[in-house]
Amino acid sequence: MNAPLFLKNVIALIWDFDKTLIPNYMQKPLFQAFKVDEEKFWREVNSLPGHYQTEDIKINKDTIYLQHILTYVREGIFKDLNNKKLREFGKQLEFFPGIPEFFPKIKKIIENTPKFKKHEIQIEHYIISTGIRQIIMGSKISDYVEDVWACDFIENIAGPNYLSTPTKLPLENRKISAIGYAIDNTTKTRAIFEINKGTNKITEIDVNSSILKNERRIPFHNMIYIADGPSDIPVFSILNQYHGRTYAVYPQGDERSFAQVKKLQDNKRVQGFGEAVYEESSQTYLWLLSTATEIATSIVADRERTLSETVGTPPVHIVNGKKESSN
Repeated sequence: MNAPLFLKNVIALIWDFDKTLIPNYMQKPLFQAFKVDEEKFWREVNSLPGHYQTEDIKINKDTIYLQHILTYVREGIFKDLNNKKLREFGKQLEFFPGIPEFFPKIKKIIENTPKFKKHEIQIEHYIISTGIRQIIMGSKISDYVEDVWACDFIENIAGPNYLSTPTKLPLENRKISAIGYAIDNTTKTRAIFEINKGTNKITEIDVNSSILKNERRIPFHNMIYIADGPSDIPVFSILNQYHGRTYAVYPQGDERSFAQVKKLQDNKRVQGFGEAVYEESSQTYLWLLSTATEIATSIVADRERTLSETVGTPPVHIVNGKKESSN
Protein backbone atom coordinates (compact mmCIF):
# COMPACT_ATOMS: atom_id res chain seq x y z
CA MET A 1 0.00 0.00 0.00
CA ASN A 2 1.48 3.35 -1.09
CA ALA A 3 1.81 6.11 1.51
CA PRO A 4 -0.30 9.21 0.79
CA LEU A 5 1.59 12.04 -0.91
CA PHE A 6 0.12 14.66 1.45
CA LEU A 7 -1.52 14.50 4.88
CA LYS A 8 -4.22 17.04 3.87
CA ASN A 9 -3.94 18.69 7.29
CA VAL A 10 -3.48 22.24 5.94
CA ILE A 11 -6.07 25.01 5.90
CA ALA A 12 -5.33 27.72 3.32
CA LEU A 13 -6.47 31.31 3.81
CA ILE A 14 -6.13 32.83 0.35
CA TRP A 15 -6.20 36.61 0.06
CA ASP A 16 -6.74 39.16 -2.62
CA PHE A 17 -4.61 42.26 -1.90
CA ASP A 18 -5.82 45.69 -3.04
CA LYS A 19 -8.99 46.79 -1.20
CA THR A 20 -8.88 43.52 0.75
CA LEU A 21 -5.74 43.92 2.87
CA ILE A 22 -4.98 47.57 2.03
CA PRO A 23 -7.45 50.45 1.52
CA ASN A 24 -5.71 51.81 -1.61
CA TYR A 25 -4.08 50.43 -4.72
CA MET A 26 -0.56 49.19 -4.03
CA GLN A 27 0.88 51.39 -6.80
CA LYS A 28 0.06 54.56 -4.84
CA PRO A 29 3.60 54.99 -3.38
CA LEU A 30 5.00 54.61 -6.92
CA PHE A 31 2.93 57.54 -8.19
CA GLN A 32 3.79 59.62 -5.15
CA ALA A 33 7.53 58.99 -5.51
CA PHE A 34 7.59 60.15 -9.14
CA LYS A 35 4.94 62.87 -8.69
CA VAL A 36 2.61 61.26 -11.23
CA ASP A 37 -1.12 61.98 -11.22
CA GLU A 38 -2.58 58.64 -10.12
CA GLU A 39 -6.07 59.31 -11.48
CA LYS A 40 -4.67 60.40 -14.86
CA PHE A 41 -2.56 57.23 -15.10
CA TRP A 42 -5.55 54.97 -14.47
CA ARG A 43 -7.71 56.96 -16.93
CA GLU A 44 -5.06 56.30 -19.56
CA VAL A 45 -5.00 52.59 -18.64
CA ASN A 46 -8.78 52.32 -18.84
CA SER A 47 -8.72 53.94 -22.30
CA LEU A 48 -6.04 51.62 -23.72
CA PRO A 49 -8.44 48.84 -24.84
CA GLY A 50 -10.29 51.30 -27.08
CA HIS A 51 -7.04 52.86 -28.26
CA TYR A 52 -5.57 49.53 -29.40
CA GLN A 53 -8.87 48.31 -30.80
CA THR A 54 -8.55 50.93 -33.53
CA GLU A 55 -5.44 49.00 -34.66
CA ASP A 56 -7.28 45.65 -34.41
CA ILE A 57 -5.15 44.59 -31.44
CA LYS A 58 -6.64 42.73 -28.50
CA ILE A 59 -5.22 43.38 -25.06
CA ASN A 60 -5.84 42.05 -21.54
CA LYS A 61 -7.73 44.71 -19.61
CA ASP A 62 -6.55 43.37 -16.25
CA THR A 63 -2.82 43.49 -17.01
CA ILE A 64 -2.34 46.19 -19.65
CA TYR A 65 -1.41 48.56 -16.83
CA LEU A 66 1.90 46.68 -16.55
CA GLN A 67 2.76 47.65 -20.13
CA HIS A 68 1.79 51.26 -19.38
CA ILE A 69 4.17 51.28 -16.41
CA LEU A 70 6.93 50.13 -18.76
CA THR A 71 5.99 52.92 -21.16
CA TYR A 72 6.42 55.43 -18.33
CA VAL A 73 9.83 53.86 -17.58
CA ARG A 74 10.97 54.14 -21.23
CA GLU A 75 9.81 57.75 -21.38
CA GLY A 76 11.82 58.59 -18.27
CA ILE A 77 8.75 59.40 -16.14
CA PHE A 78 9.39 56.42 -13.86
CA LYS A 79 13.12 57.01 -14.19
CA ASP A 80 15.30 53.95 -13.47
CA LEU A 81 12.44 52.07 -11.82
CA ASN A 82 13.65 48.65 -10.73
CA ASN A 83 12.49 45.79 -8.53
CA LYS A 84 14.49 47.08 -5.56
CA LYS A 85 12.55 50.35 -5.66
CA LEU A 86 9.28 48.46 -5.99
CA ARG A 87 10.10 46.52 -2.81
CA GLU A 88 10.88 49.82 -1.07
CA PHE A 89 7.45 51.12 -2.09
CA GLY A 90 5.96 48.05 -0.43
CA LYS A 91 7.31 49.21 2.92
CA GLN A 92 5.09 52.30 2.66
CA LEU A 93 1.81 50.43 2.34
CA GLU A 94 -0.82 50.97 5.02
CA PHE A 95 -3.02 48.00 5.88
CA PHE A 96 -6.56 47.70 7.16
CA PRO A 97 -6.99 47.53 10.97
CA GLY A 98 -5.74 44.25 12.40
CA ILE A 99 -3.35 43.43 9.55
CA PRO A 100 -0.76 41.91 9.67
CA GLU A 101 -1.41 40.83 13.28
CA PHE A 102 -4.39 38.72 12.23
CA PHE A 103 -2.18 36.43 10.10
CA PRO A 104 -0.03 34.96 12.90
CA LYS A 105 -2.89 35.21 15.42
CA ILE A 106 -5.32 32.88 13.63
CA LYS A 107 -2.45 30.54 12.79
CA LYS A 108 -1.46 30.33 16.46
CA ILE A 109 -5.03 29.84 17.71
CA ILE A 110 -5.76 26.95 15.36
CA GLU A 111 -2.38 25.24 15.56
CA ASN A 112 -2.19 25.45 19.37
CA THR A 113 -5.69 24.14 20.06
CA PRO A 114 -5.00 20.70 21.66
CA LYS A 115 -7.38 18.64 19.52
CA PHE A 116 -6.00 20.28 16.36
CA LYS A 117 -2.39 20.16 17.50
CA LYS A 118 -2.71 16.40 18.01
CA HIS A 119 -3.34 16.04 14.28
CA GLU A 120 -0.75 18.66 13.29
CA ILE A 121 -3.31 20.88 11.62
CA GLN A 122 -1.70 23.94 10.08
CA ILE A 123 -2.78 27.33 8.72
CA GLU A 124 -1.08 28.73 5.62
CA HIS A 125 -1.67 32.20 4.15
CA TYR A 126 -1.45 32.87 0.42
CA ILE A 127 -1.88 36.03 -1.66
CA ILE A 128 -3.20 36.02 -5.23
CA SER A 129 -3.20 39.47 -6.82
CA THR A 130 -3.19 41.17 -10.21
CA GLY A 131 -0.85 43.69 -8.57
CA ILE A 132 2.94 43.76 -8.46
CA ARG A 133 4.64 40.94 -6.60
CA GLN A 134 7.75 42.90 -5.63
CA ILE A 135 5.64 45.55 -3.88
CA ILE A 136 3.84 42.85 -1.91
CA MET A 137 7.12 41.14 -1.02
CA GLY A 138 8.49 44.44 0.28
CA SER A 139 5.50 45.01 2.55
CA LYS A 140 5.19 43.97 6.17
CA ILE A 141 2.76 41.18 5.25
CA SER A 142 5.41 39.18 3.39
CA ASP A 143 6.82 37.58 6.56
CA TYR A 144 3.47 35.92 7.24
CA VAL A 145 2.58 34.43 3.85
CA GLU A 146 3.50 31.05 2.45
CA ASP A 147 3.54 32.19 -1.16
CA VAL A 148 2.47 35.06 -3.44
CA TRP A 149 1.03 34.92 -6.95
CA ALA A 150 1.22 38.35 -8.60
CA CYS A 151 2.82 40.14 -11.56
CA ASP A 152 6.60 40.39 -11.95
CA PHE A 153 8.87 42.56 -14.08
CA ILE A 154 12.21 41.52 -15.59
CA GLU A 155 15.26 43.78 -15.33
CA ASN A 156 18.07 41.70 -16.80
CA ILE A 157 16.68 40.40 -20.10
CA ALA A 158 18.23 37.25 -21.53
CA GLY A 159 19.31 38.16 -25.05
CA PRO A 160 20.20 36.01 -28.08
CA ASN A 161 22.92 33.46 -27.29
CA TYR A 162 22.60 34.15 -23.57
CA LEU A 163 23.29 30.46 -22.82
CA SER A 164 26.81 30.73 -24.19
CA THR A 165 27.49 34.41 -23.56
CA PRO A 166 25.44 35.46 -20.53
CA THR A 167 25.08 39.14 -19.76
CA LYS A 168 24.35 40.51 -16.34
CA LEU A 169 23.70 44.16 -15.73
CA PRO A 170 25.24 45.76 -12.63
CA LEU A 171 22.60 46.32 -9.95
CA GLU A 172 23.01 50.11 -10.20
CA ASN A 173 22.17 50.05 -13.92
CA ARG A 174 19.09 47.88 -13.72
CA LYS A 175 15.56 48.98 -14.50
CA ILE A 176 12.44 47.03 -15.34
CA SER A 177 12.10 46.48 -19.08
CA ALA A 178 9.78 43.52 -19.66
CA ILE A 179 6.88 41.63 -18.09
CA GLY A 180 8.01 38.34 -16.59
CA TYR A 181 4.73 37.04 -15.18
CA ALA A 182 1.21 38.38 -15.35
CA ILE A 183 -1.90 37.19 -13.58
CA ASP A 184 -5.40 38.42 -14.31
CA ASN A 185 -8.76 37.91 -12.65
CA THR A 186 -9.41 34.71 -14.61
CA THR A 187 -5.95 33.14 -14.26
CA LYS A 188 -6.20 33.63 -10.51
CA THR A 189 -8.02 30.31 -10.68
CA ARG A 190 -4.82 28.67 -11.97
CA ALA A 191 -3.09 29.76 -8.76
CA ILE A 192 -5.93 28.15 -6.78
CA PHE A 193 -5.27 24.84 -8.54
CA GLU A 194 -1.53 25.17 -7.92
CA ILE A 195 -2.20 25.57 -4.19
CA ASN A 196 -4.65 22.67 -4.38
CA LYS A 197 -2.14 20.32 -6.03
CA GLY A 198 0.92 21.54 -4.11
CA THR A 199 2.97 22.66 -7.10
CA ASN A 200 4.51 25.40 -4.97
CA LYS A 201 5.79 22.76 -2.54
CA ILE A 202 6.88 20.02 -4.95
CA THR A 203 8.25 21.48 -8.16
CA GLU A 204 7.94 18.15 -9.95
CA ILE A 205 4.15 18.56 -9.82
CA ASP A 206 2.82 20.63 -12.71
CA VAL A 207 -0.53 22.40 -12.44
CA ASN A 208 -1.70 20.26 -15.37
CA SER A 209 -0.53 17.03 -13.76
CA SER A 210 -3.27 14.46 -13.27
CA ILE A 211 -3.66 13.95 -9.51
CA LEU A 212 -6.67 12.31 -7.89
CA LYS A 213 -8.67 14.83 -5.87
CA ASN A 214 -8.17 12.88 -2.66
CA GLU A 215 -4.38 12.93 -3.21
CA ARG A 216 -3.99 16.70 -3.55
CA ARG A 217 -2.17 18.74 -0.91
CA ILE A 218 -4.92 21.19 0.08
CA PRO A 219 -8.46 20.13 -0.85
CA PHE A 220 -10.70 22.95 -2.03
CA HIS A 221 -12.94 22.39 1.00
CA ASN A 222 -9.96 23.31 3.19
CA MET A 223 -9.66 26.74 1.54
CA ILE A 224 -11.04 30.15 2.49
CA TYR A 225 -10.87 32.92 -0.12
CA ILE A 226 -11.13 36.55 1.01
CA ALA A 227 -11.54 39.34 -1.54
CA ASP A 228 -13.38 42.57 -2.18
CA GLY A 229 -15.40 42.49 -5.35
CA PRO A 230 -16.84 41.31 -8.67
CA SER A 231 -13.38 40.88 -10.22
CA ASP A 232 -12.92 37.88 -7.91
CA ILE A 233 -16.01 36.04 -9.15
CA PRO A 234 -13.97 33.40 -11.08
CA VAL A 235 -12.23 32.30 -7.88
CA PHE A 236 -15.42 32.59 -5.82
CA SER A 237 -17.14 30.32 -8.35
CA ILE A 238 -14.42 27.65 -8.26
CA LEU A 239 -14.41 27.45 -4.47
CA ASN A 240 -18.19 27.52 -4.15
CA GLN A 241 -18.39 24.71 -6.69
CA TYR A 242 -15.91 22.55 -4.76
CA HIS A 243 -17.23 23.33 -1.25
CA GLY A 244 -14.58 25.87 -0.29
CA ARG A 245 -15.43 28.99 1.77
CA THR A 246 -15.79 32.50 0.32
CA TYR A 247 -15.90 35.87 2.05
CA ALA A 248 -16.08 39.44 0.75
CA VAL A 249 -14.91 42.59 2.54
CA TYR A 250 -15.61 46.29 2.13
CA PRO A 251 -14.04 49.43 3.67
CA GLN A 252 -15.66 50.47 6.93
CA GLY A 253 -18.57 52.88 6.30
CA ASP A 254 -18.33 52.72 2.49
CA GLU A 255 -21.98 52.44 1.34
CA ARG A 256 -21.16 51.79 -2.32
CA SER A 257 -18.75 48.98 -1.52
CA PHE A 258 -21.20 47.56 1.02
CA ALA A 259 -23.91 47.38 -1.66
CA GLN A 260 -21.45 45.67 -4.00
CA VAL A 261 -20.49 42.86 -1.61
CA LYS A 262 -24.08 42.48 -0.39
CA LYS A 263 -25.07 41.85 -3.99
CA LEU A 264 -22.37 39.18 -4.18
CA GLN A 265 -23.97 37.39 -1.25
CA ASP A 266 -27.50 37.90 -2.59
CA ASN A 267 -26.36 36.24 -5.82
CA LYS A 268 -24.73 33.42 -3.83
CA ARG A 269 -21.26 34.40 -5.03
CA VAL A 270 -19.96 34.54 -1.44
CA GLN A 271 -21.03 32.87 1.77
CA GLY A 272 -20.40 35.86 4.01
CA PHE A 273 -19.22 39.46 4.03
CA GLY A 274 -18.12 42.14 6.46
CA GLU A 275 -16.02 45.23 6.98
CA ALA A 276 -12.30 45.03 6.21
CA VAL A 277 -11.48 45.15 9.91
CA TYR A 278 -9.47 42.22 11.19
CA GLU A 279 -9.19 43.19 14.85
CA GLU A 280 -10.48 40.87 17.57
CA SER A 281 -14.26 40.82 18.01
CA SER A 282 -14.93 42.31 14.56
CA GLN A 283 -17.42 40.40 12.42
CA THR A 284 -14.74 39.56 9.87
CA TYR A 285 -12.32 38.30 12.55
CA LEU A 286 -15.01 36.11 14.11
CA TRP A 287 -16.27 34.75 10.77
CA LEU A 288 -12.80 33.76 9.60
CA LEU A 289 -11.83 32.23 12.95
CA SER A 290 -15.12 30.34 13.21
CA THR A 291 -14.83 29.05 9.65
CA ALA A 292 -11.20 27.96 10.11
CA THR A 293 -12.27 26.18 13.31
CA GLU A 294 -15.07 24.37 11.47
CA ILE A 295 -12.66 23.20 8.78
CA ALA A 296 -10.11 22.06 11.38
CA THR A 297 -12.82 20.15 13.25
CA SER A 298 -13.84 18.45 10.00
CA ILE A 299 -10.22 17.46 9.31
CA VAL A 300 -9.98 15.92 12.79
CA ALA A 301 -13.20 13.96 12.23
CA ASP A 302 -11.97 12.66 8.87
CA ARG A 303 -8.58 11.64 10.24
CA GLU A 304 -10.04 9.89 13.29
CA ARG A 305 -12.58 8.06 11.13
CA THR A 306 -9.79 6.93 8.82
CA LEU A 307 -7.73 5.82 11.82
CA SER A 308 -10.64 3.82 13.21
CA GLU A 309 -11.33 2.15 9.88
CA THR A 310 -7.65 1.33 9.39
CA VAL A 311 -6.81 0.08 12.88
CA GLY A 312 -10.16 -1.44 13.79
CA THR A 313 -11.36 -2.44 17.28
CA PRO A 314 -8.75 -4.14 19.51
CA PRO A 315 -9.42 -7.79 20.47
CA VAL A 316 -10.88 -8.57 23.92
CA HIS A 317 -11.03 -11.61 26.23
CA ILE A 318 -14.38 -12.97 27.44
CA VAL A 319 -14.30 -13.70 31.17
CA ASN A 320 -17.48 -14.95 32.84
CA GLY A 321 -19.53 -13.51 30.04
CA LYS A 322 -17.88 -10.06 30.39
CA LYS A 323 -15.50 -8.38 28.02
CA GLU A 324 -12.03 -7.49 29.23
CA SER A 325 -9.59 -5.61 27.04
CA SER A 326 -6.44 -7.37 25.91
CA ASN A 327 -3.12 -5.71 26.74
